[in-house]
Amino acid sequence: MPQLQHDVVSLLRDVLPRGSVLAEEAAPTWLVRPGRAECGDVWPLVQGVYRSLTLRELPEQMPRRERRRLDAVITYPNGRQRVLEVDERQHFTSSRMITLDFYGGVRTAFSVAAWRHRCHELRGREPSGGFARRCPPLFPDAGGRHGQRAFRDFLADTLPIAHGWLPTMRVSNDEARTVLAGADPHGQMGELVSAKTLTNE
Repeated sequence: MPQLQHDVVSLLRDVLPRGSVLAEEAAPTWLVRPGRAECGDVWPLVQGVYRSLTLRELPEQMPRRERRRLDAVITYPNGRQRVLEVDERQHFTSSRMITLDFYGGVRTAFSVAAWRHRCHELRGREPSGGFARRCPPLFPDAGGRHGQRAFRDFLADTLPIAHGWLPTMRVSNDEARTVLAGADPHGQMGELVSAKTLTNE
């Protein structure tokens, strides 16, 4: 687990409501390898995003190698659940900008405008090497890992709502470092979480 993700998750454990459960490196079954059946009503939207990223058609069943895990899954005392993702710099790319254009009706526990702004700031400075490797079969072209990561982020933001979960919460690397370097990390993390979730419960 990346250090920043570990630090955020550890701090979050202390500020969640008493009785909450936070499972690291987990994922609900419908997000492990989501195809047409798991996407349900949002399948056309998912197809449109994939087509915009690759100029290809998305198969109705995900290839077996497309398995994935989330940074964490939060289960609140009332049984409601939420995805938590900590977004490092490699999540802010031109591919991610493409997916964010499809968020018109998507409820989130983070600012889509802020994520778009950060993608724009880092345009042309995307990580290379392994961060941009080809990822067949769905993302076989150069820069495929960027497209795969952006597509997976999109799925993690849209499918939870379709399955009755609370909106996905994302914490950017800039937000995380500001909180962790502050004089009162616990208080600042509590305020950050409240600001992200206040209107999305």
